[in-house]
Amino acid sequence: MSELASVFFEPPDCPDRIETAQFHALAALIHAEAGINLQSSKQTMLEGRLRRRARTTGHASLRDYCAFILDPAVSPHELEHLINAVTTNKTDFFREPRHFDYLVDSVLPAYLEEGRRAIRCWSAACSIGAEPYTLAMLFDEFAGRRGGPEYRIVATDLDTDVLAAAIRGVYPREMVEPVPLHLRRRYVLEPKDPERGEVRIAAELRRKIGFGRLNLIDRFYPLGEPFDVIFCRNVLIYFDKPTQEAVVTRLCEQLQPGGYLFLGHSESISGFRHCLEPVGGTVFQRK
Repeated sequence: MSELASVFFEPPDCPDRIETAQFHALAALIHAEAGINLQSSKQTMLEGRLRRRARTTGHASLRDYCAFILDPAVSPHELEHLINAVTTNKTDFFREPRHFDYLVDSVLPAYLEEGRRAIRCWSAACSIGAEPYTLAMLFDEFAGRRGGPEYRIVATDLDTDVLAAAIRGVYPREMVEPVPLHLRRRYVLEPKDPERGEVRIAAELRRKIGFGRLNLIDRFYPLGEPFDVIFCRNVLIYFDKPTQEAVVTRLCEQLQPGGYLFLGHSESISGFRHCLEPVGGTVFQRK
């Protein structure tokens, strides 16, 4: 869309732009709250995401809303809405499939050979749930074929809106098309009304996943015992280098010795101090 066209399509009740100083103050606030690194080139994106919230809270303009959110007395509840608005929630079932191949072909057989009877897995930054449900399908099918191991998945995200969607486990039918047919038949429920365009993940899988809110930039992750497998993919790319290294350090602390960490294919931990060794494409094992 051209700049001229964008003027005519601007929402009439909130037509203004954020001031440069407001953008930088918002970017600093978002970095402090969520670790997300917003460059100046993201100002238009931020304005677009905040317009709906400005209208919902009854502010006449984006500038008024920014003054409201930047007030030190703003409520934690409103800060949560701000973070929900700016987080990116791109996700798909079986996204980056080579990771799932490695999990099924290498990680799970190795644990089974060790005599492992139970595996604990964490899907960090789970968005609307496609990743943890993909993992549950694979764990469940493997355990059914090989007689174990048992599994439990913890799935977390910073955005409370996407967590609510993940817990519900309802998706547009076209979103589950990447799921192999034999898994779809077993774990994806079709609606009674064929006209409905939604499907739901089977209850047996939903019961295997515990969803909760967690901020990866917090210094402590209250998740209990260390994990055997951690998926934390396509999250580090939104952080600056110091934040990335700090998060990787905390992920290592949550990983059992010999456990596996899966990062996104575009992510690197080169130059960081850590206890990991590469074992596959952006797959690492704790020493």
